[in-house]
Amino acid sequence: MKRMDGLHRILVTGGAGFLGSHLCERLLKEGHEVICLDNLFSGAKENIAHLLGQPRFEFVRHDVVEPYMAEVDRIYNLACPASPIHYQYNPVKTTKTSVMGAINMLGLAKRVRARILQASTSEVYGDPEQHPQQEGYWGHVNCIGLRSCYDEGKRVAETLMMDYHRQSGVDIRIIRIFNTYGPRMHINDGRVVSNFIVQALSGRDLTIFGKGEQTRSFCYVSDLIDGMIRMMEQGEFIGPVNLGNPEEFTMRQLAEAVIRLTGASSKLVYGPLPADDPKQRRPDITVAREKLKWTPKVRVEDGLQNTIAYFRDVLGC
Repeated sequence: MKRMDGLHRILVTGGAGFLGSHLCERLLKEGHEVICLDNLFSGAKENIAHLLGQPRFEFVRHDVVEPYMAEVDRIYNLACPASPIHYQYNPVKTTKTSVMGAINMLGLAKRVRARILQASTSEVYGDPEQHPQQEGYWGHVNCIGLRSCYDEGKRVAETLMMDYHRQSGVDIRIIRIFNTYGPRMHINDGRVVSNFIVQALSGRDLTIFGKGEQTRSFCYVSDLIDGMIRMMEQGEFIGPVNLGNPEEFTMRQLAEAVIRLTGASSKLVYGPLPADDPKQRRPDITVAREKLKWTPKVRVEDGLQNTIAYFRDVLGC
């Protein structure tokens, strides 16, 4: 259903969320028509307020657990709370969002012959015994733990994608997103970057769980969106593919960087490590480099400065 001008009619589920709103914005800038689908559980209309008046943009308040019909030729399936605070609030609903949402969007893709991209996650690797993580690694996940509603829901969504592809020929793409940060992160989402920045700007001490030796890799949002679109629009490779920044930081290093960049006088305080919290997380992006010609461009320090500026505005400080 590709138009003669090479543009698309695109459905973005979870389009009012942190990543979804940036994706909608980028797709509109490229000239596409965009339907933004979101139930606003963890997304926010404020994230897409600047897009609402554009003639090629449509916002629909809808939960992907229920079927949705539209004539589109691209589907980005991003719908699902992605921070522990949000996805553990209603774990049954989180699993249903990943599983039923994937079933409904795959059914739509099959009916209208659309290409569909599943936004999976590095959480499919669990608390990994392989480091850095490669796409062929099957993971180390506690299927009955507090995080399993999200981890296993995303793993099942990948299973559904592959089975619809093998059984019905649905045109799929699978990406595994590692920690991403930037403007429009939720102020209370419990993620480490937003937590540290909000605490520092509010004059509070920064809370580190465990000894602060666990590691993460942080990809700036514009880089992630670029990789996502590259994956959707390249030819035959269906994935999965890791998208993230392979530069690795301990939580203590990140906290110290935030204190320095904000000019805060905060100290570091330590609390107990949450259950099943991964000790290390870093993507091997060899496949992304080879298949997508993609690598992150934004330095973590530059991205942090942009994110700090955003939260200064939100907090009015």
